[in-house]
Amino acid sequence: MEECCRCHKSKQRTEEEKKKLINRLSRIEGQIRGIKGMVERDEYCPDIMVQAAAVSAAVNSFNKELLGTHIRTCVANDIREGNDEVIDELLNTLQRLMR
Repeated sequence: MEECCRCHKSKQRTEEEKKKLINRLSRIEGQIRGIKGMVERDEYCPDIMVQAAAVSAAVNSFNKELLGTHIRTCVANDIREGNDEVIDELLNTLQRLMR
């Protein structure tokens, strides 16, 4: 299992995990550039909104992936070590994600 430092300021990720996350972010970045181009070309509003919705879904998917890894590693490790404060931190994070 991957380790999460006690201070929660950094997380050691495997190369595979980094690659997967960076690939997702690169696709999102490309989608954003595409939307910017649509605006610059004065494309039809509903077409742009459909693409913006796709970006929102992609960001949500990224967050789900990252959250799942966080729970399986950092949160689980902290609970095993008796640090129940991580539960409150997780709840606060979930509340911010659900705004």
